[in-house]
Amino acid sequence: MKKFALLSLAVALLFSAGTLTALAGDSLTPGTTAPGFTLPSQDNTPISLSEYKGKWVVLYFYPKDATPGCTVEAHNFQRDLDKFKAANAVVLGVSLDTPGSHKSFCDKESLTFKLLADPDRKVVDAYGVPVKNFGTMKFASRQTFLIDPSGKIVKTWPDVDADLKNHSANVLAAIAAGGK
Repeated sequence: MKKFALLSLAVALLFSAGTLTALAGDSLTPGTTAPGFTLPSQDNTPISLSEYKGKWVVLYFYPKDATPGCTVEAHNFQRDLDKFKAANAVVLGVSLDTPGSHKSFCDKESLTFKLLADPDRKVVDAYGVPVKNFGTMKFASRQTFLIDPSGKIVKTWPDVDADLKNHSANVLAAIAAGGK
C-alpha cells in the first residue's frame, strides 16, 4: 500500500512538472467529427460513443485510477453529475487502466458514471491524447473533449491540470453556452 501511495505521489509530481515524454500525435480540434469507439466500462459492459447520439458527451482522459489529481477530477464530475444529466450530457472517463482497476476505483470513491478501459490505447491514440512514460508504465495525459449531440467535437481542454478544481464547472458552462 505504501509503494502505491509513493508511486501515486511520484506520478502526480512528474505530471505537474511536465517531465514525462509524450508518445502520441496531435489531439483533435473543434469542428472535427468525434471518432467512434467501443470500450469496456468498470463493469465490463461495452460502451460505444454511438449510444449517446443526441446527447452532449464529456469525454475526459486521465492518467491513473486512484491517484490524487484523478480522484479530485472524478469527484468533481460525480458532484456535478445531476447538472450534467439536466443538460442532456453524459460523462465518460478514459484511462489506460483495466476494467478491474476502474471497478475498484469506482467502488472506493462511489463513482457512478462510466470509466472506460483503454489499455491498448485505441481511443487514446484516435483522439491524439499524448501518452507519457514513467519507467515501464504509461499514462494518458489529462485532456477533455466536449462532443455535441450531433457527434462533433466543439471544445477541447488540452491541459486540465492547470485548473483541475474548476474543470467540471467549466465544462458545464461550455455546454450551457452551446459548446463555446
